[in-house]
Amino acid sequence: MKENNIDISERILFEDNHLIIVNKLPSEIVQGDKTGDEPLSETVKKYIAKKYNKPGEVFLGVIHRLDRPVSGAVAFARTSKALTRMNELLKERKLEKTYWAVVKNPPPMQTDHLVHYLKRNTEKNKSFALKQPSADAQKAELIYELIAHSDQYYLLKINLLTGRHHQIRCQLSAIGCPIKGDLKYGYPRSNNNASIHLHSVDLKFIHPVKNELVHVVARPPSDPLWDYFLNQF
Repeated sequence: MKENNIDISERILFEDNHLIIVNKLPSEIVQGDKTGDEPLSETVKKYIAKKYNKPGEVFLGVIHRLDRPVSGAVAFARTSKALTRMNELLKERKLEKTYWAVVKNPPPMQTDHLVHYLKRNTEKNKSFALKQPSADAQKAELIYELIAHSDQYYLLKINLLTGRHHQIRCQLSAIGCPIKGDLKYGYPRSNNNASIHLHSVDLKFIHPVKNELVHVVARPPSDPLWDYFLNQF
């Protein structure tokens, strides 16, 4: 993947003593994997250590993840207390996550509540959508809305109700709307930088310590298609 040299400090969406939220690039992994590439979590740790002149190991808890080719808002916990409480918010579905997805085909309806049962294949690192419950499948729910379109593409706003493996990618593919660039889920061509046009645009939750509303909006990475849709609003 092409490296992007946008400084991490320019991508901080929210920061206090308990949490830090970053606008992830599509080239980044959230946590370390077999590639050996530096994960976003490590980059954020280095940023914190330098900014606050912290000696020794910096604590940083991963609250949720985005797939490598996906961009947008990712939240980390700076304390174990915040991590525990944010994990509780996730379980209680009180961390509201909104995504934008660009797809080639028009969706069947202007808006819809999709329910599938996703079966994960770990060897292929892929999920498959079933219409009926299965013993080894997890229920997946999202709500989509068509909010803009160009001559060739359609922009969907997605409210994620559950957090399953490759959920948005899999469910949109299941209704005939694979995401632009997503070869794994049926789009015919990859994007030049190996990204896909799926972006975590909005995070909203009650702060786990301060009990105040936190609401961040993450701008999509600049490219002709994202820029076109941004100009529609």
